[in-house]
Amino acid sequence: MTKKSDKIHTENEKMKKEEQGKNIEVEGKASEEKNDAKDKKKSGKKDKKKSKTEELQEKYNELKDKYVRLSAEFDNYRKRSLKEKTDLIKSAGEDILVNILPVIDNFERAMKSLDENPDIDSVKEGVHLIYNSFKEFLSQKGVKEIDATGEDFDTDKHEAISQIPAPSEDMKGKVIDTIEKGYELNGKVIRFAKVVVGV
Repeated sequence: MTKKSDKIHTENEKMKKEEQGKNIEVEGKASEEKNDAKDKKKSGKKDKKKSKTEELQEKYNELKDKYVRLSAEFDNYRKRSLKEKTDLIKSAGEDILVNILPVIDNFERAMKSLDENPDIDSVKEGVHLIYNSFKEFLSQKGVKEIDATGEDFDTDKHEAISQIPAPSEDMKGKVIDTIEKGYELNGKVIRFAKVVVGV
């Protein structure tokens, strides 16, 4: 009986060892699978991080490219507008000078006629014609005389260089005499009228 029980006991131990071996094997496989899963998760995270990094790099490159292009366009615009401004400053007076040339021609004709013709009345008439053509030229360019004499004194248009007693009560605070005419260019005063004001 003891042999039988020893045999059963040994067989039981063998079975236990086999089961333990199987359990260890199963646990080993399970832990390997867990490790594989962890590795896959890590590599997946790395792939996600890598793809996210690549995505951000692409966006950065795109924005950088846009910035460089915009900067170049602005630089070109700045250079072009500076050139246009320089050209405009150089040729700004061209139109005025071209239109003033006929007035100079008229003055030359008047001087020639002074030398040839002793008649003073024709010279006076010629000078008046030149003066009128010059005034017309100025009005075409937007230059207008500032009315002063008899008007109320206005510091926005007049410059008082002297004050005298007013000849009558209604002339107090008004311009009595204009020493030098003032001019406006399209509504903006370009020269104040120098006047005498009654007090």
